[in-house]
Amino acid sequence: MGETRWLDEQEALVWRKYRDLKRELQAAQDRQLARDSGLSGADYALLAPLSEAPGSVLRARDLGLEVGWERSRLSHQVRRMEQRGLVAREACEDDARGSMIRLTDAGRAAIVEAAPRHVDVVRKYFFDPLSKDEVKALGILFDRILDTLAED
Repeated sequence: MGETRWLDEQEALVWRKYRDLKRELQAAQDRQLARDSGLSGADYALLAPLSEAPGSVLRARDLGLEVGWERSRLSHQVRRMEQRGLVAREACEDDARGSMIRLTDAGRAAIVEAAPRHVDVVRKYFFDPLSKDEVKALGILFDRILDTLAED
């Protein structure tokens, strides 16, 4: 395994700032969604890809991959959203063991109402403090980190 390469002072500071940013940005988004639309961050996480999918339907497995959730978490969240009429679970024609998750009219209305204010929060807290060059550089850095993660 080798000797541990501990973070130096600068790296440790940047890592803490990243963790703080991730936590605070998610909290700001969650507060805004709850206040303005009654949706949770988890609701929005599923409604967004469903609203962009052809026919507003995705196979449960693909939706889980899209949001990076395990099957159990996805299943529980979908059940809660079904109870509120935001999504409907349907049988998968190709695989009897699989299921399809469909955005309902109520779910479409919820995401259409929530999206503009959600984007305002993302813009205010994430993009507006940065210059166009900084946004471009951040995209390059994120790609590099994501590529490294994908290698594993």
